Amino acid sequence: MIHSPEFSERALVLTPLGRDSQLAQMMLHEAGLSSLATANLGALCQELEHGAGLLIIAVEALRGGDLTPLLQYLEQQPAWSDLPIILLTHHGGPEQNPAASFGAPLGNVSFLERPFHPATLISLAKAALRGRRRQYEARDRLVDLSQSELRLQRTLETLEQQVEERTAQLRHNEEALRQSQKMEAVGQLTGGIAHDFNNMLTGIIGSLELLRRRLARGRTEDLDSLIDLGVTSANRAAGLTHRLLAFSRRQSLDSKPVEMNALVSSMAQLLQGSLSESIELQLRLCEQPWVAEADPNQLESALLNLALNARDAMPNGGRLLVETLNCRLDEDFVQAHDNLEPGDYVVLRVSDNGCGMPEAIINRVFDPFFTTKPIGQGTGLGLSMIYGFSKQSHGHVTLDSTIGRGTEVSLYLPRFSGQPAQDLHPEALLAPSAHDGETVLIVEDDPAVRALVSTVLGELGYRFIEAGDARSAMPVLDSGQRIDLLISDVGLPGMNGRQLAEIGRQVRPQLKVLFITGYAEHAAARGGFLDPGMQLITKPFTFDLLIAKVQEMLRD
Repeated sequence: MIHSPEFSERALVLTPLGRDSQLAQMMLHEAGLSSLATANLGALCQELEHGAGLLIIAVEALRGGDLTPLLQYLEQQPAWSDLPIILLTHHGGPEQNPAASFGAPLGNVSFLERPFHPATLISLAKAALRGRRRQYEARDRLVDLSQSELRLQRTLETLEQQVEERTAQLRHNEEALRQSQKMEAVGQLTGGIAHDFNNMLTGIIGSLELLRRRLARGRTEDLDSLIDLGVTSANRAAGLTHRLLAFSRRQSLDSKPVEMNALVSSMAQLLQGSLSESIELQLRLCEQPWVAEADPNQLESALLNLALNARDAMPNGGRLLVETLNCRLDEDFVQAHDNLEPGDYVVLRVSDNGCGMPEAIINRVFDPFFTTKPIGQGTGLGLSMIYGFSKQSHGHVTLDSTIGRGTEVSLYLPRFSGQPAQDLHPEALLAPSAHDGETVLIVEDDPAVRALVSTVLGELGYRFIEAGDARSAMPVLDSGQRIDLLISDVGLPGMNGRQLAEIGRQVRPQLKVLFITGYAEHAAARGGFLDPGMQLITKPFTFDLLIAKVQEMLRD
């Protein structure tokens, strides 16, 4: 309720009898105060709608009249408004006058007894107007606060919208960056694989093509070199797939107790032969080492990789130190690594005093196919393979390096908690040939692999039955056919090899099973995958390994 300035401080006068109205207006005018005389309560209430600073009302104007509009107006005033009223009473004052009863319902009332002195009226009027002005100031402050609150609300809404838009933009940028980094990593990975595999396939395909040409011309001399070339390239390809699986923690590990000192000592000659003459190999072995739990073949490969990296970091010679240590990792250390548990670990540490690495390179050394070596001199999978091997073995690997001072790599492997198995000294294997009637069921979905395995076993005198999947093999297992050994791929279409073996053992409880696999996620941890009487070899495998495993299982 904001009124125009010319009406906001005027005095509305209602004195229906005599000359009180004229006198009051004259006094107010002489004091410089604006006023307006009204004829009755209705006219007074109409003028109130346009604004007023105070009311001057004679008590006789209220008697017998309808006060409802006036009282409603006063009740509906805004919170800041308390309209002042000067009520002209008769002689005797409000205490002895019926006019006193109007004080409570009218609210902000001052009583002025007639006849009154002009100074008294003007004093009451000016005091009422001062109070009214303070009400107007309070109203203006409330309006300002309301407008400020509205502006603040709008500002907050704008900021909230901007924050939401910025958050969405940042989320989009973060997702785009993550996708870009992912594609960069995939590109680096696929590029590295393509580069190395294309080189290896060139060696395999090229040697086979040359073999075909020479045989077509009847030339049989010097075929061994071409065969060796093809086999070497194929073995390199096999090693690459194994390193990839190691990096992704999906290789099939054959974890067992490992005497770390014995493993390092047995590799000393190989390590020395891999180093240049200007590099000194030092072994610092723990006096009472704990037994580690790991795949010894992968551990040997990791040690050799670390030694080769150290050799390349010391082109002008230096010192290569291989250490074994016992270590107990506490809760504070393992909290930063999700796959580690507090406890005892055996540490294999390889350090050199070579060129060292800057921090920017240290942050990327475990990335697949990242290498600082010239093209053709490194795949960039050595450290990534070690990283994956350590994690899959429930261990850890750290790398510290300083420019000009060298690099130190520490491989943490969990301490073996069981009893080490006793060394077995079996009698010499019998000649690689089958006993009469020994029969092998071969279940393999790849025709080439199935044909090769069948051919090798057939040449050794074994009888064999072939099946391309588990469904084809089930009737054979359920029949009275003699089956001494089941050789099955793990990753068969439909029912996998492990499920086939389970069902087969329900029919033939003593059935021995040899799994072959190129990659099977569930077979990565052999301890939880293989039951007694089961073994596993990974593709690609040599026929010598296949024959040795078949004989070992059939003679057991």
